[in-house]
Amino acid sequence: MIFLKYLRKYEYFSNCRGLHSKILMVYYYSKYRRHSHKTGISIPKNVFDEGLCIPHFGTIVVNAACRVGKNCMIQTCVNIGANGGSCSAPQIGENVYIGPGVKIFGDTIIADNCYIGANAVVNKSFLQKGSVIVGIPAKVVKLEDEVWWEKNRLELER
Repeated sequence: MIFLKYLRKYEYFSNCRGLHSKILMVYYYSKYRRHSHKTGISIPKNVFDEGLCIPHFGTIVVNAACRVGKNCMIQTCVNIGANGGSCSAPQIGENVYIGPGVKIFGDTIIADNCYIGANAVVNKSFLQKGSVIVGIPAKVVKLEDEVWWEKNRLELER
């Protein structure tokens, strides 16, 4: 996906020092902003660790204070943000699958290897690894021992 390419290059050059890096940062920022508007995806720099997967275009809004671990998949119409003007945003672990339409907000923590089902509204922390989280309000319905990319037979590092 071209959006991810420009997001990662913008992140890289904004974290580097030197005039050449700053010029490239401005160039990739303009590309990133144009593709952000085109795709409806609003992800600030340095929020996601490596391995972010966005399989479909669609509205995705992420708060700049949020932190997300490695190898996470985000579907369309997801909103991850603060609650009621608070500065604290969700902290999401590694290998988390976030289904379509999920809303995660407030000072919440999601453990590693979790699945968040479609249209779930997550407003509290889930600290059990491998939880399958669904519903409004969200609750754990079962525990899963395989991460999303292993189930789909993808080759990513653990």
